[in-house]
Amino acid sequence: MNHIPTVYSPMTSISKPFNGTIFHTHHSSSFPHQFRQHLHSHVVSITLRHKSIKISAHAVPPLPQNHTVVGFGMTTVDFLATVDGYPKPDDKVRTTSSKVQGGGNAGNALTCAARLGLKPKLISKVADDAQGKSILEELEADCVDTSFIVVSKGGSSTFSYVLVDTQTKTRTSIYTPGDPPLVPDDLSQSMLLSAFDGARLVYFDGMSTETALFVGREAARNNIPILVEAESPREGLDELLTLAEFVVCSARFPQAWTQSPSIPSALVSMLLRLPNIKFVIVTLGEDGCLMLERSANEDVGLEERNVESFLELLYKEKDERLAIPTCISSVVTKFRVNGLGTVCGRFFIGTAEKIPDSELIDTTGAGDAFIGAIMYAICSNMAPEIMLPFAAQVAAAKCRALGARTGLPHRTDPRLASFLS
Repeated sequence: MNHIPTVYSPMTSISKPFNGTIFHTHHSSSFPHQFRQHLHSHVVSITLRHKSIKISAHAVPPLPQNHTVVGFGMTTVDFLATVDGYPKPDDKVRTTSSKVQGGGNAGNALTCAARLGLKPKLISKVADDAQGKSILEELEADCVDTSFIVVSKGGSSTFSYVLVDTQTKTRTSIYTPGDPPLVPDDLSQSMLLSAFDGARLVYFDGMSTETALFVGREAARNNIPILVEAESPREGLDELLTLAEFVVCSARFPQAWTQSPSIPSALVSMLLRLPNIKFVIVTLGEDGCLMLERSANEDVGLEERNVESFLELLYKEKDERLAIPTCISSVVTKFRVNGLGTVCGRFFIGTAEKIPDSELIDTTGAGDAFIGAIMYAICSNMAPEIMLPFAAQVAAAKCRALGARTGLPHRTDPRLASFLS
């Protein structure tokens, strides 16, 4: 029997049933371009259960009881410039605007987490140069605890040049790593234990894997859940992933890491190879995201389903007319990947906000904003149906301003009210 999935919008309640409205969609395909295949048109029924939530920006609900998080990874200075078109070789172009701002995956994600109300601590390294001082001051202004950032005498802090093309809405980053790099000898056990004190979650941005493993093993010994960001396969990342309970990865990572023929089969393969993983999310840019959550109970009576054909049907439930972030969920199903095995779990399709061209300014750091929101969701035990639209909304807010941090919303932002009620 085919299951009719539930579609959740940001204003949807999942705590108790409401009278629903049933409507029919007639989509030929909404499969993301990253793994689009030919699909036959069919008619499905979707039940939407809406609940209006009105909340004042001054009446935000209390924070999660444990809202301390630790992040490990890169923090930089970004030199951003917008141009009307990416220059050709030997061209000279004039900037239309510019900004100097903090950047780096971990620095951005923790800044986002701090604005949402979490108490983040960052383990990283900067030099005692002007850029290092600027990095620390900006993080501290956003209430990120910098007391665990190593400051080297001499050397240089990490920085990036970022060109934002206003016509194509793309950005190009040229990254210069800091020197000397962060190494395990920079971090004492007592320092790490102090950083981990009271932590609900430890996040790794997938960089500096040798030192990340050193920190990750200590976090695991202290039974602190670990979230790993995986942008591309690199030495040492495999072992770090074995420590993780949660993984958020780029569109290219799952197939590159598993050598699977499609993203859905790659996610199943990741759960098979990484038995500690509770969920894995792949971000797909304007196509939103796809999440696979492992089921705690392996029901031997469940019918096995081919993951590719299952996802083809699930993607047909996506309503392209909706501009706001939504989530489409499946029931617990046993997914089969030929030659690899089966996993019991649920898939969730998260859609991105459709931002008008006139409002889309810069996508730099959108993925970092998404991860910052995921950290908040984990700390507050958000259901996936709420977590994915929430993270998409936070990322969309970021994209409406130049730089990775300018547009990051605060907890009191009215756009987040329906998620935090």
